Amino acid sequence: MGDILFTLPAIHALRENFPRHQITFLTSREYMPLFAGFRDVDEVVSLDRSVLRSGNLLHWAQEMCSLMVLLHRKKFSLVVDFQGYGETALITRLTQAPQRWGTVYKSLRSYAYTKGIRRNPKIHPAESNLLLLKQCGLVVESARNEFAVPESALAEARQLFAKFELNAYRPSLFIQPFTSSAQKDWSLENFLTLANHWRNAGVQVLFGGGPADLPRLEPAVRAGFPVSAGAPLLVSAGLAKLCTVLVGGDTGLLHIAVAMNKRVVMIQGPHRHPERFYPFRRPDWKLMPAAKAPISTVSVREVINASQMAFADCASHFAAAVGE
Repeated sequence: MGDILFTLPAIHALRENFPRHQITFLTSREYMPLFAGFRDVDEVVSLDRSVLRSGNLLHWAQEMCSLMVLLHRKKFSLVVDFQGYGETALITRLTQAPQRWGTVYKSLRSYAYTKGIRRNPKIHPAESNLLLLKQCGLVVESARNEFAVPESALAEARQLFAKFELNAYRPSLFIQPFTSSAQKDWSLENFLTLANHWRNAGVQVLFGGGPADLPRLEPAVRAGFPVSAGAPLLVSAGLAKLCTVLVGGDTGLLHIAVAMNKRVVMIQGPHRHPERFYPFRRPDWKLMPAAKAPISTVSVREVINASQMAFADCASHFAAAVGE
Protein backbone atom coordinates (compact mmCIF):
# COMPACT_ATOMS: atom_id res chain seq x y z
CA MET A 1 0.00 0.00 0.00
CA GLY A 2 2.83 2.38 0.82
CA ASP A 3 4.34 2.00 -2.66
CA ILE A 4 0.99 2.92 -4.22
CA LEU A 5 0.54 5.96 -1.98
CA PHE A 6 4.05 7.14 -2.86
CA THR A 7 2.94 7.44 -6.50
CA LEU A 8 0.26 10.00 -5.60
CA PRO A 9 2.41 13.15 -6.11
CA ALA A 10 3.60 11.74 -9.45
CA ILE A 11 0.00 11.01 -10.51
CA HIS A 12 -0.87 14.65 -9.78
CA ALA A 13 2.13 15.72 -11.88
CA LEU A 14 1.03 13.50 -14.77
CA ARG A 15 -2.44 15.02 -14.66
CA GLU A 16 -0.99 18.55 -14.71
CA ASN A 17 1.11 17.66 -17.77
CA PHE A 18 -1.69 15.76 -19.52
CA PRO A 19 -4.94 17.45 -18.45
CA ARG A 20 -7.08 15.88 -21.22
CA HIS A 21 -5.61 12.39 -21.31
CA GLN A 22 -7.04 9.34 -19.59
CA ILE A 23 -4.90 7.98 -16.77
CA THR A 24 -5.20 4.25 -16.07
CA PHE A 25 -3.52 2.63 -13.05
CA LEU A 26 -2.55 -1.06 -12.96
CA THR A 27 -2.48 -2.51 -9.46
CA SER A 28 -2.96 -5.70 -7.48
CA ARG A 29 -6.63 -6.55 -7.04
CA GLU A 30 -6.62 -6.23 -3.25
CA TYR A 31 -5.65 -2.55 -3.47
CA MET A 32 -8.39 -1.42 -5.86
CA PRO A 33 -10.52 0.28 -3.14
CA LEU A 34 -7.61 2.61 -2.38
CA PHE A 35 -8.01 4.36 -5.73
CA ALA A 36 -11.34 5.89 -4.76
CA GLY A 37 -9.10 8.48 -3.11
CA PHE A 38 -6.99 9.12 -6.25
CA ARG A 39 -8.97 11.87 -7.97
CA ASP A 40 -6.61 12.13 -10.94
CA VAL A 41 -6.93 8.44 -11.89
CA ASP A 42 -9.70 7.78 -14.42
CA GLU A 43 -9.61 3.99 -14.47
CA VAL A 44 -8.09 1.14 -12.44
CA VAL A 45 -7.07 -2.18 -13.95
CA SER A 46 -6.29 -5.01 -11.56
CA LEU A 47 -4.06 -8.05 -11.61
CA ASP A 48 -4.77 -11.01 -9.33
CA ARG A 49 -1.30 -11.73 -8.00
CA SER A 50 -2.55 -14.66 -5.94
CA VAL A 51 -3.10 -16.45 -9.27
CA LEU A 52 0.44 -15.62 -10.37
CA ARG A 53 1.82 -17.04 -7.13
CA SER A 54 -0.37 -20.15 -7.16
CA GLY A 55 2.02 -22.22 -9.25
CA ASN A 56 -0.80 -23.19 -11.63
CA LEU A 57 0.67 -22.42 -15.06
CA LEU A 58 -2.69 -22.58 -16.83
CA HIS A 59 -4.28 -20.03 -14.48
CA TRP A 60 -1.12 -17.89 -14.65
CA ALA A 61 -1.31 -17.85 -18.46
CA GLN A 62 -5.04 -17.04 -18.43
CA GLU A 63 -4.56 -14.12 -16.03
CA MET A 64 -1.66 -12.66 -17.99
CA CYS A 65 -3.36 -13.14 -21.37
CA SER A 66 -6.53 -11.42 -20.16
CA LEU A 67 -4.46 -8.54 -18.84
CA MET A 68 -2.41 -8.13 -22.01
CA VAL A 69 -5.50 -8.24 -24.26
CA LEU A 70 -7.00 -5.45 -22.16
CA LEU A 71 -3.82 -3.35 -22.19
CA HIS A 72 -3.34 -3.74 -25.96
CA ARG A 73 -6.93 -2.68 -26.55
CA LYS A 74 -6.25 0.58 -24.69
CA LYS A 75 -3.43 1.57 -27.09
CA PHE A 76 -1.57 3.62 -24.46
CA SER A 77 0.68 6.37 -25.74
CA LEU A 78 2.76 6.36 -22.53
CA VAL A 79 3.35 3.74 -19.83
CA VAL A 80 5.19 4.65 -16.61
CA ASP A 81 6.52 1.84 -14.40
CA PHE A 82 7.10 3.33 -10.94
CA GLN A 83 7.71 -0.08 -9.36
CA GLY A 84 10.56 -1.35 -11.52
CA TYR A 85 10.11 -5.01 -10.59
CA GLY A 86 10.69 -7.85 -13.04
CA GLU A 87 6.99 -8.48 -13.65
CA THR A 88 6.11 -4.79 -14.00
CA ALA A 89 9.00 -4.27 -16.43
CA LEU A 90 7.76 -7.21 -18.51
CA ILE A 91 4.17 -5.92 -18.55
CA THR A 92 5.43 -2.44 -19.51
CA ARG A 93 7.36 -3.89 -22.46
CA LEU A 94 4.45 -6.05 -23.62
CA THR A 95 2.09 -3.05 -23.84
CA GLN A 96 4.13 -1.94 -26.90
CA ALA A 97 3.41 1.69 -26.01
CA PRO A 98 5.65 4.06 -28.02
CA GLN A 99 6.85 5.74 -24.81
CA ARG A 100 7.75 3.56 -21.82
CA TRP A 101 9.41 5.10 -18.76
CA GLY A 102 10.58 3.23 -15.72
CA THR A 103 12.68 2.99 -12.62
CA VAL A 104 15.56 0.58 -13.21
CA TYR A 105 16.66 -1.58 -10.30
CA LYS A 106 18.69 -4.01 -12.41
CA SER A 107 20.35 -3.13 -15.70
CA LEU A 108 18.83 -6.16 -17.46
CA ARG A 109 15.37 -4.62 -17.03
CA SER A 110 16.27 -1.49 -18.98
CA TYR A 111 15.16 -3.36 -22.15
CA ALA A 112 11.57 -2.66 -21.10
CA TYR A 113 11.83 1.13 -21.29
CA THR A 114 12.44 3.81 -23.89
CA LYS A 115 13.63 6.00 -20.97
CA GLY A 116 14.69 4.82 -17.56
CA ILE A 117 16.55 6.03 -14.49
CA ARG A 118 18.33 4.22 -11.71
CA ARG A 119 16.47 4.51 -8.41
CA ASN A 120 18.46 6.33 -5.75
CA PRO A 121 18.02 4.21 -2.59
CA LYS A 122 18.76 7.21 -0.40
CA ILE A 123 15.79 9.40 -1.35
CA HIS A 124 12.12 9.07 -0.50
CA PRO A 125 10.25 6.81 -2.98
CA ALA A 126 7.76 9.59 -3.80
CA GLU A 127 10.66 11.92 -4.62
CA SER A 128 12.16 9.19 -6.80
CA ASN A 129 8.88 8.90 -8.72
CA LEU A 130 8.82 12.66 -9.30
CA LEU A 131 12.46 12.57 -10.37
CA LEU A 132 11.64 9.90 -12.97
CA LEU A 133 9.03 12.20 -14.54
CA LYS A 134 11.39 15.18 -14.49
CA GLN A 135 14.25 13.30 -16.11
CA CYS A 136 11.91 12.00 -18.79
CA GLY A 137 11.01 15.57 -19.74
CA LEU A 138 7.88 16.50 -17.81
CA VAL A 139 7.45 19.78 -15.97
CA VAL A 140 7.02 19.19 -12.25
CA GLU A 141 6.57 22.57 -10.59
CA SER A 142 5.00 21.41 -7.34
CA ALA A 143 4.42 18.21 -5.42
CA ARG A 144 0.77 17.87 -4.48
CA ASN A 145 -0.02 14.93 -2.23
CA GLU A 146 -3.80 14.80 -1.87
CA PHE A 147 -5.86 11.77 -0.93
CA ALA A 148 -9.63 12.39 -1.05
CA VAL A 149 -11.85 10.17 1.11
CA PRO A 150 -15.13 9.52 -0.76
CA GLU A 151 -18.11 11.20 0.88
CA SER A 152 -19.87 7.84 1.38
CA ALA A 153 -16.91 6.47 3.37
CA LEU A 154 -16.65 9.69 5.35
CA ALA A 155 -20.35 9.51 6.22
CA GLU A 156 -19.89 5.92 7.43
CA ALA A 157 -16.87 7.05 9.48
CA ARG A 158 -18.97 9.78 11.11
CA GLN A 159 -21.60 7.19 12.06
CA LEU A 160 -18.92 4.96 13.58
CA PHE A 161 -17.42 7.95 15.41
CA ALA A 162 -20.84 8.66 16.95
CA LYS A 163 -21.34 4.98 17.79
CA PHE A 164 -18.10 5.12 19.79
CA GLU A 165 -19.49 8.22 21.55
CA LEU A 166 -16.66 10.35 20.20
CA ASN A 167 -17.16 14.07 19.67
CA ALA A 168 -15.82 15.49 16.40
CA TYR A 169 -15.31 18.86 18.07
CA ARG A 170 -12.99 17.55 20.80
CA PRO A 171 -9.26 16.70 20.42
CA SER A 172 -8.82 13.07 19.46
CA LEU A 173 -5.93 10.68 18.98
CA PHE A 174 -6.00 7.81 16.48
CA ILE A 175 -3.54 5.01 17.30
CA GLN A 176 -2.57 2.49 14.59
CA PRO A 177 -0.34 0.12 16.58
CA PHE A 178 0.43 -2.69 14.14
CA THR A 179 2.35 -2.70 10.86
CA SER A 180 2.96 -5.35 8.21
CA SER A 181 6.06 -6.60 10.04
CA ALA A 182 6.59 -7.44 13.72
CA GLN A 183 10.06 -5.88 13.68
CA LYS A 184 8.49 -2.52 12.80
CA ASP A 185 5.96 -2.70 15.68
CA TRP A 186 6.31 -0.66 18.86
CA SER A 187 4.79 -2.67 21.72
CA LEU A 188 1.05 -2.55 22.33
CA GLU A 189 1.80 -2.09 26.03
CA ASN A 190 3.60 1.15 25.18
CA PHE A 191 0.70 2.31 23.01
CA LEU A 192 -1.70 1.61 25.89
CA THR A 193 0.47 3.71 28.22
CA LEU A 194 0.40 6.50 25.63
CA ALA A 195 -3.39 6.14 25.28
CA ASN A 196 -3.92 6.31 29.04
CA HIS A 197 -1.76 9.43 29.25
CA TRP A 198 -3.88 11.26 26.70
CA ARG A 199 -7.21 9.95 28.03
CA ASN A 200 -6.25 11.31 31.45
CA ALA A 201 -5.49 14.64 29.75
CA GLY A 202 -9.02 14.79 28.33
CA VAL A 203 -8.20 13.63 24.79
CA GLN A 204 -10.39 11.06 23.03
CA VAL A 205 -8.46 7.96 21.93
CA LEU A 206 -9.38 5.52 19.17
CA PHE A 207 -7.44 2.37 18.21
CA GLY A 208 -7.46 1.23 14.58
CA GLY A 209 -6.17 -1.71 12.57
CA GLY A 210 -6.99 -4.36 10.03
CA PRO A 211 -9.39 -7.30 10.53
CA ALA A 212 -6.54 -9.57 11.70
CA ASP A 213 -5.60 -7.04 14.40
CA LEU A 214 -8.91 -7.28 16.27
CA PRO A 215 -7.90 -10.20 18.57
CA ARG A 216 -4.55 -8.54 19.25
CA LEU A 217 -6.34 -5.35 20.31
CA GLU A 218 -8.39 -7.10 22.98
CA PRO A 219 -6.26 -5.44 25.74
CA ALA A 220 -7.32 -2.04 24.36
CA VAL A 221 -10.98 -3.11 24.44
CA ARG A 222 -10.60 -4.31 28.04
CA ALA A 223 -9.01 -0.97 28.93
CA GLY A 224 -12.16 0.78 27.71
CA PHE A 225 -10.86 2.24 24.44
CA PRO A 226 -12.96 2.18 21.26
CA VAL A 227 -11.44 -0.08 18.59
CA SER A 228 -12.27 0.26 14.89
CA ALA A 229 -10.09 -2.61 13.65
CA GLY A 230 -11.79 -4.39 10.77
CA ALA A 231 -13.48 -1.31 9.34
CA PRO A 232 -13.07 -1.01 5.54
CA LEU A 233 -9.91 0.82 4.50
CA LEU A 234 -11.68 3.95 3.27
CA VAL A 235 -13.81 4.12 6.42
CA SER A 236 -10.62 3.87 8.47
CA ALA A 237 -9.25 6.74 6.38
CA GLY A 238 -12.42 8.67 7.21
CA LEU A 239 -11.91 8.01 10.92
CA ALA A 240 -8.33 9.23 10.59
CA LYS A 241 -9.60 12.39 8.92
CA LEU A 242 -11.97 13.03 11.84
CA CYS A 243 -9.15 12.72 14.40
CA THR A 244 -6.71 15.46 15.37
CA VAL A 245 -3.43 13.51 15.56
CA LEU A 246 -2.40 10.01 14.49
CA VAL A 247 0.34 7.93 16.09
CA GLY A 248 1.57 4.59 14.79
CA GLY A 249 4.21 2.71 12.87
CA ASP A 250 5.21 2.87 9.21
CA THR A 251 1.77 1.91 7.88
CA GLY A 252 -0.31 2.72 4.84
CA LEU A 253 -3.00 4.42 6.92
CA LEU A 254 -0.54 6.94 8.35
CA HIS A 255 0.72 7.74 4.85
CA ILE A 256 -2.92 8.23 3.79
CA ALA A 257 -3.32 10.59 6.74
CA VAL A 258 -0.32 12.63 5.60
CA ALA A 259 -1.93 12.89 2.16
CA MET A 260 -5.06 14.22 3.90
CA ASN A 261 -2.97 16.92 5.58
CA LYS A 262 -3.31 15.31 9.00
CA ARG A 263 -0.60 15.60 11.67
CA VAL A 264 1.07 12.28 12.42
CA VAL A 265 3.78 10.85 14.64
CA MET A 266 5.36 7.86 12.89
CA ILE A 267 7.44 5.49 15.03
CA GLN A 268 9.89 3.70 12.76
CA GLY A 269 12.23 0.81 13.36
CA PRO A 270 15.83 0.63 12.13
CA HIS A 271 16.35 0.49 8.39
CA ARG A 272 19.31 0.36 6.03
CA HIS A 273 18.20 3.67 4.53
CA PRO A 274 16.35 5.49 7.33
CA GLU A 275 16.43 8.75 5.39
CA ARG A 276 13.95 7.28 2.88
CA PHE A 277 11.06 6.26 5.09
CA TYR A 278 9.14 9.09 6.71
CA PRO A 279 5.93 11.06 6.11
CA PHE A 280 6.27 12.67 2.68
CA ARG A 281 8.33 15.85 2.97
CA ARG A 282 7.94 15.80 6.76
CA PRO A 283 10.98 13.99 8.17
CA ASP A 284 10.42 15.83 11.45
CA TRP A 285 7.23 13.80 11.98
CA LYS A 286 9.09 10.51 12.50
CA LEU A 287 10.67 8.97 15.61
CA MET A 288 13.49 6.46 15.24
CA PRO A 289 15.80 4.66 17.65
CA ALA A 290 19.53 5.26 17.65
CA ALA A 291 21.44 3.64 14.78
CA LYS A 292 20.87 -0.13 14.58
CA ALA A 293 18.93 -0.17 17.86
CA PRO A 294 15.55 -1.96 17.92
CA ILE A 295 12.31 0.01 17.84
CA SER A 296 11.67 -1.01 21.46
CA THR A 297 14.33 1.50 22.54
CA VAL A 298 12.04 4.38 21.55
CA SER A 299 10.67 5.44 24.94
CA VAL A 300 7.08 6.21 25.85
CA ARG A 301 8.22 9.63 27.05
CA GLU A 302 9.64 10.40 23.58
CA VAL A 303 6.34 9.52 21.94
CA ILE A 304 4.33 11.51 24.49
CA ASN A 305 6.54 14.53 23.85
CA ALA A 306 6.26 14.13 20.07
CA SER A 307 2.47 13.74 20.21
CA GLN A 308 2.24 16.75 22.53
CA MET A 309 4.12 18.77 19.91
CA ALA A 310 1.75 17.42 17.25
CA PHE A 311 -1.32 18.59 19.20
CA ALA A 312 0.34 21.98 19.69
CA ASP A 313 0.99 22.21 15.92
CA CYS A 314 -2.69 21.48 15.24
CA ALA A 315 -3.79 24.12 17.75
CA SER A 316 -1.50 26.76 16.23
CA HIS A 317 -2.67 25.85 12.72
CA PHE A 318 -6.30 26.21 13.80
CA ALA A 319 -5.56 29.58 15.44
CA ALA A 320 -3.84 30.80 12.27
CA ALA A 321 -6.77 29.65 10.11
CA VAL A 322 -9.25 31.45 12.37
CA GLY A 323 -7.07 34.56 12.25
CA GLU A 324 -7.08 34.53 8.47
